[in-house]
Amino acid sequence: MNVPMPRPLFRLPHSHFGLAVAALLLLAAPVAAQTPTPAPPASPAAPATPSPPSASPPADQATPAPAPVPPAPSAEAEKPSGDASSVKPIEMTARPALTFSGKADWDDGYKTIMEAIAKLRAEAKRAGLKVSGYPLTVFRSTDDVGFRFDAMLVIDQPPADPQLGTDFKIMQTPAGKAVKFEHRSSYEEIESTYEAITAWLDEKGLDSRDLFIEEYLNEGKGSDDTDLQVDIYVFVK
Repeated sequence: MNVPMPRPLFRLPHSHFGLAVAALLLLAAPVAAQTPTPAPPASPAAPATPSPPSASPPADQATPAPAPVPPAPSAEAEKPSGDASSVKPIEMTARPALTFSGKADWDDGYKTIMEAIAKLRAEAKRAGLKVSGYPLTVFRSTDDVGFRFDAMLVIDQPPADPQLGTDFKIMQTPAGKAVKFEHRSSYEEIESTYEAITAWLDEKGLDSRDLFIEEYLNEGKGSDDTDLQVDIYVFVK
């Protein structure tokens, strides 16, 4: 850190003052030798004029500043940090869903999920299944490279013997106690929401079941679309 140097004290110009005094002494020396002049009596010093009292009140009598008003409690206090915008405990019930299982690398995760959902919609239309609710992704396992998932479309009561393609099947959505979080930004920023979720679970002393669902309230134009809306359900023990 740079510490500023103090300003130098103001100094009188001694050199010019000394030369002027020496010249006066040389001129006055012959006169002083001929007619010495007695020194005049010293004039009494004028009394110092007292300075007027300060108009400012003493420090101990200064008007105290008003005490700060504490801010009202905000709903933000109930929210986790980061991008997670809300927390809501919820009991998830099992529902029938047309399912497509797959795996993806992290870099292409969003694209792979959206492609799987598109396949599900086409298959539901072909098989005459009525879709209800938003598309889901159930994350089954993750590692450093990528993840395995079940993309799902919740459907009404399925037919007894649905005629489905080889890549599709009817499954039940996960059920149990969960905590719902909201992500309202691009998919590229969703990691910050998961970090906030992890911090919130640690603060509450809750353990997850390593099972979570993403529910897509809309589907962005790409992973960088900031209008994306995703609800995340984390199942807890």
